[in-house]
Amino acid sequence: MGISRRAFLERVGLTGGYSALFVTMTGLGLLAAPRAYAGPPKLPAGSGQGVRVVILGAGIAGLVAAYELRKAGYEVTVLEARERPGGRAWSVRRGTVIQQNGRPDQVVDWDAGPNHYMNAGPARIPQIHHAILGYCRDLGVPLEVMVNANRVAKLDYGGKVITNGQAINDTRGAFAELLSKAIDQGALDKELTGLDKQRLLGYLAGYGGLDRKRMYTGAEGRGGFSAHPGGYDHPPKGLEPLRLKDMMDARFWGISGFFEEFIDMQATMLQPVGGMDRISYALYEQVKPLVTFNAVVKELRRDGAKGRIVYADATGTKTITADHVMVTIPLPVLAKIPADFTAPVKAAVEAGGKLYGTSTKVGWQSRRFWEQDDFQFGGLGWTQEPNEVVWYPSGGFGEKTGVLVGAYSAGFSNILNPSRYAAMSFEERYAVSRRVVEKFHPGRGKELEKPFSVAWADTPYSLGVSAFWPDNLRATHYATLCKPDGPFYFAGEHMSYLNAWQEGAALAAHEAIKLIQARVSAPA
Repeated sequence: MGISRRAFLERVGLTGGYSALFVTMTGLGLLAAPRAYAGPPKLPAGSGQGVRVVILGAGIAGLVAAYELRKAGYEVTVLEARERPGGRAWSVRRGTVIQQNGRPDQVVDWDAGPNHYMNAGPARIPQIHHAILGYCRDLGVPLEVMVNANRVAKLDYGGKVITNGQAINDTRGAFAELLSKAIDQGALDKELTGLDKQRLLGYLAGYGGLDRKRMYTGAEGRGGFSAHPGGYDHPPKGLEPLRLKDMMDARFWGISGFFEEFIDMQATMLQPVGGMDRISYALYEQVKPLVTFNAVVKELRRDGAKGRIVYADATGTKTITADHVMVTIPLPVLAKIPADFTAPVKAAVEAGGKLYGTSTKVGWQSRRFWEQDDFQFGGLGWTQEPNEVVWYPSGGFGEKTGVLVGAYSAGFSNILNPSRYAAMSFEERYAVSRRVVEKFHPGRGKELEKPFSVAWADTPYSLGVSAFWPDNLRATHYATLCKPDGPFYFAGEHMSYLNAWQEGAALAAHEAIKLIQARVSAPA
């Protein structure tokens, strides 16, 4: 009996987590390669004169749309349910109130300081995200290197804690040794000439750190040192290498082993100085008079060819009518709002809203023991426990205290972890996070203090982290939302092939802008 592609992918995800699922989907051609970026839409000056556009949501998509449309003379109004811009591009710091549905409010009381923040949502920018980087450049948002990978950061799998560097280099050495033995035994004679075999063997020796007998012993110290090189009579001594069976038993071949090989995770990664929300606020400053906060959309109606929005703010219920309405509201939230959408669009919104998963983060304030005691600067530590990732800050090196992200549960090691971790009480989440940090830095778990947690499924006006469209729904419901529904247009990261990235939100906004401009420019 055969197995469907969807069922196969589900099993891959359950077995190997996000990493295995991502690689499998790429191999099956289900994830699109990035296209060359042509820049934001070139709208003729004054082309939007007399045309009113209402944008629902002041996240990245809404702010980008308002910024570009305003330059072309459109009359733009942005309605945002929150009291701040950015949507899920949200950085929490001292004084931030964290609201979670069904949970008590949290008020962050970390020390004040430019590096005392946690990016509750997006936290890194790849170099290939040209739209977001372009807005940072144009709006003067300073950037710094984000340390996405660090060979001295720890892995915690199968009850054993080692460094990232040991897992990666011992794996490389073991594979190089195996391939060298295969070449020596003639296994590749049909593929290689005598000279090519010697060249490949020479490369493998350097690549895998093999000795003259083509064995990987770890003597070079690529996986770390049991005795570090020192002065006088203190020669280095490399760690005893892990063997293939050890690595397989401990599942060290998870996403941590090739995370930085994904095209959107490759060095050098970047971040705004002072928090990811610096981009949102830079865009907001350009369109500030157009934005109304605490404006909760209650209904989306048609008024002839126009759109009519009923919303509530602090002063009561109001109505606004526009020639065009750009909807950037996350689909789980949009599905709950009464709307005059066509039946296919309603079905698409409903289906898309069910695709949103959750992602949970925990932030701690602490003495920067990872730097001061263990000399680790930035990077990610990986664990199979439900918190999944410990994320070390890439700013504020040398400061006495900092904010450590002690959990980023998004399905990296097991796709069931995010729901499990999100279902825990705050105290249970903190206990798991503290336990993993203690494994990585023995004796230091007790130094973690003032924890706070954000789970996106519980965050008002988000209700999830992102929509990940399977290929069958890309061809149906997703395609439906790519087209205008009368006066309504749809944008946001969920309307892109860069789900969960700010880049996807910006590019989707560009596409919606093009559709509006095409209608405005069409002959009467």
